[in-house]
Amino acid sequence: MPPLGVLIVLSGFFGLAIGSFLNVVIYRVPRQESVITPPSACPNCGTQIETRDNIPVLSWLLLRGRCRHCQARISWQYPAIELLTAGLFAGLAARFGWNWALPAYLALFAGLTALSWIDVERLLLPKAIIYPLTVTVAGLLLVPAGVYGQWHSYWVAWAWAGAWFVVFYTLNFASPRLLGFGDVRLAPVLGLGLGWLGWRYVFLGFFAANLIGAVLGIALIATKRIERQQRIPYGVFLALGTAVAVYWGPQILGSLSSSGL
Repeated sequence: MPPLGVLIVLSGFFGLAIGSFLNVVIYRVPRQESVITPPSACPNCGTQIETRDNIPVLSWLLLRGRCRHCQARISWQYPAIELLTAGLFAGLAARFGWNWALPAYLALFAGLTALSWIDVERLLLPKAIIYPLTVTVAGLLLVPAGVYGQWHSYWVAWAWAGAWFVVFYTLNFASPRLLGFGDVRLAPVLGLGLGWLGWRYVFLGFFAANLIGAVLGIALIATKRIERQQRIPYGVFLALGTAVAVYWGPQILGSLSSSGL
């Protein structure tokens, strides 16, 4: 088996390519446009983007953040998403190594990246992303379940997916203003991803999401960036809590266990 470093580097480059696609998803899905056709074009002049100008990060740097044809500015979002996805993928490769569960978590965090960005911009979690993401993660987790005989982990993951749906559905029913139904739709795939790792990861992810949300919410209210009754992109906090549990869960839970908690 090749060294872990090879996997990390390959995953990082793969993340750059996926990040480029996520930019298309982030722009088009909220507008109810196809992510396949037509080919990418400059939003300002409509000129189709050439292959040489579609290289992740590098093209943006060479073009100095401007369209080759009309010189309109190209948002910094594009290289930012590409670099973020590359970093997330490299980190997941370091976390899981040569494990068949890795593809499921690559898909999960690619989806969470797109959903989080859209949620920040529009307070929206499109079901056109959530439903395919849930099916993809569930399907990819079948591979390690079969290869390693971890069927118990697979069904436990589904049990937590169902439990998270019930909890979030109840919260939405009790207070639709505080928790949108997009968060209810998102809950099962997070339950799948965290449930596969174990029940402690499920609770860690939920606790981290709400802690991050509370801290940032208080900070934004204190600095008058938002009003007390203003809606916040809770999907972002769910994604961040999931990231904390997946990336740093072993260290955090190990520390808690050693301290007797």
